[in-house]
Amino acid sequence: MIPLKDNNPTRTFPFVTLTLIGLNCAVFIRQLLATRGFDYVVAQMAMRPYELSHLVDLPPETPIPLILTVFTAMFMHGGFFHIIGNMLYLWIFGNNVEDVLGHVRFALFYLTCGVIAAAAHVLANLNSPIPMLGASGAIAGVLGAYFVRFPSARVSVLIFFFFFIRIIRVPAVIVLGFWFLMQILQAGAESAGGGGVAWFAHIGGFIAGVILMTKYGRRRRPAIRVVR
Repeated sequence: MIPLKDNNPTRTFPFVTLTLIGLNCAVFIRQLLATRGFDYVVAQMAMRPYELSHLVDLPPETPIPLILTVFTAMFMHGGFFHIIGNMLYLWIFGNNVEDVLGHVRFALFYLTCGVIAAAAHVLANLNSPIPMLGASGAIAGVLGAYFVRFPSARVSVLIFFFFFIRIIRVPAVIVLGFWFLMQILQAGAESAGGGGVAWFAHIGGFIAGVILMTKYGRRRRPAIRVVR
């Protein structure tokens, strides 16, 4: 089930959402053009749980404080499908969450969810030297916020099962609830010894988005024009 768009109009222009998409794309292009190679940049600038849990800088040496790799990793991606999928989710759901929170609060919300997602991944993988990168932890927070604020919004999704392919409109609560359930199931499978995706980051980011939106995401009052 792949979301394509929603039918949830916004009142404001999504400056922050578009800026985040632009930054992610720019960083990915920079990764592709790195003189020392794509994999070297990933190993150097992505977040590695072992480094943060043991305060040890594994080679290649990171030119910034280790804690800042939480943020650099948030804007890096491992391939074209990785970034395309993440940016699609960010565009579909991010503009409405930004509309509710406002531009500045949305930017802070996004980064906060990304940090919490990274912390969840580190706690679940304390001794892992494998780099973690991608915006999906922060975007999971956006999905959690959308889940709370717009459960009834209709989302057009692509359904395919072998030769059966169809686009249907489904309530957001089903689309995002199914997405979250899949993260939990995949995290369980990874704990049993398989997988290489930061499922716990997705779970942590989503829960953070739900909690933050529930606590701080009161809908702004509509603008009122006084007629004299």
